Amino acid sequence: MNKKDYYEILGVSKTATDEEIKRAFRKLAKTYHPDNKQTGDETKFKELGEAYAILSDPSKRRQYDQFGHQAFTNNGNAGFSGFSAEDIDLGDIFSEIFGSGFGGFGSFGGFGSRSSSKASGKRPKKGEDSLVEVSLDFNEAINGCKKTITLDLNEKCDHCHGVGGFDEKNCSTCGGTGRIISEQRSLFGVFQTQTTCNTCGGTGKTYKNICSECNGRGNVKKRKEIEVTIPEGVDNGYQLRISGKGSAGLNGGPNGDIYIEFKVKKHPLFEREDEDIYLTVPLTITEAILGTKKEIPTLTGNVILEIKPGTSTNDKVKLKGKGIKKINSFGRGNMYVIFNVIIPTKLSMTQKKLIKELASTNLEDSEEFKTFNKYL
Repeated sequence: MNKKDYYEILGVSKTATDEEIKRAFRKLAKTYHPDNKQTGDETKFKELGEAYAILSDPSKRRQYDQFGHQAFTNNGNAGFSGFSAEDIDLGDIFSEIFGSGFGGFGSFGGFGSRSSSKASGKRPKKGEDSLVEVSLDFNEAINGCKKTITLDLNEKCDHCHGVGGFDEKNCSTCGGTGRIISEQRSLFGVFQTQTTCNTCGGTGKTYKNICSECNGRGNVKKRKEIEVTIPEGVDNGYQLRISGKGSAGLNGGPNGDIYIEFKVKKHPLFEREDEDIYLTVPLTITEAILGTKKEIPTLTGNVILEIKPGTSTNDKVKLKGKGIKKINSFGRGNMYVIFNVIIPTKLSMTQKKLIKELASTNLEDSEEFKTFNKYL
């Protein structure tokens, strides 16, 4: 499953809208529902649920588009650490899409009465991820820097130690199971469904006294400042993950992650393409014809560049290793100098005379002129 394409599973393009993804999911879910005796396929049904869980969530979809399945593995440098199929509750997904009558599914661990509802309600859940946009100027991006970001995060309530209340007791609505079992009529007939208990949220426990600090949620919103070390070479749109520094998890689950997306301002002279840098250098016609030595800026300071006689507009010179450092890797890109010969539009009488004298020479003896003149 980990190597399959979520878009391919749902049969949509990578540019599909949220509504198109939802519509495709509804259609396929009805076809492959395990209770459909003709076309039901439990494995395919689970794949659909996982694909929809990722692509219907804007944050997860953005990470999947950028990093692929690596975004959802513990080893991925840029992903949702700890996320897996076990974090998806099919019951919640199908209740959202089809209504409560289409329920009856626990986690990917099983279906219907086979799932462990009490364990599902108590299952640790990773905290929410946060996305923060940080603006950098060109030099900060290529050289690296430190920035302090401010954001609001859910943190474990100190007053109730994150449980949400005091004097725990079994939920009177579900009897401590965390699930409500009932028989309902679905698209495929009557079958037994299980839904998460609304009273206890699936934990099977409630409290005689709700915590006044967090109102029973177990966590509180706090504003935090975090200093971030930004590596050399980040580019516009690049995302950096700070693992485990996001909002607090539930039921003892790990903290979420913080994702920093960079917006890099353009430089007035340099243009960037991945790790390569491009610089356009203006030349006078005399510098282009006769050649010269010209001082030009680079990312590491000015250098003297020797320009050959006969240089034309768009001629290019490569300065190896003078580009941007490859992020989280060794080596640097290259710098390319592109020449632009400036033709004067206003000439003095003396300058016009010199140009006319130049025109009387054998400038048209080049192969380019000879080939062109053959067709006149």
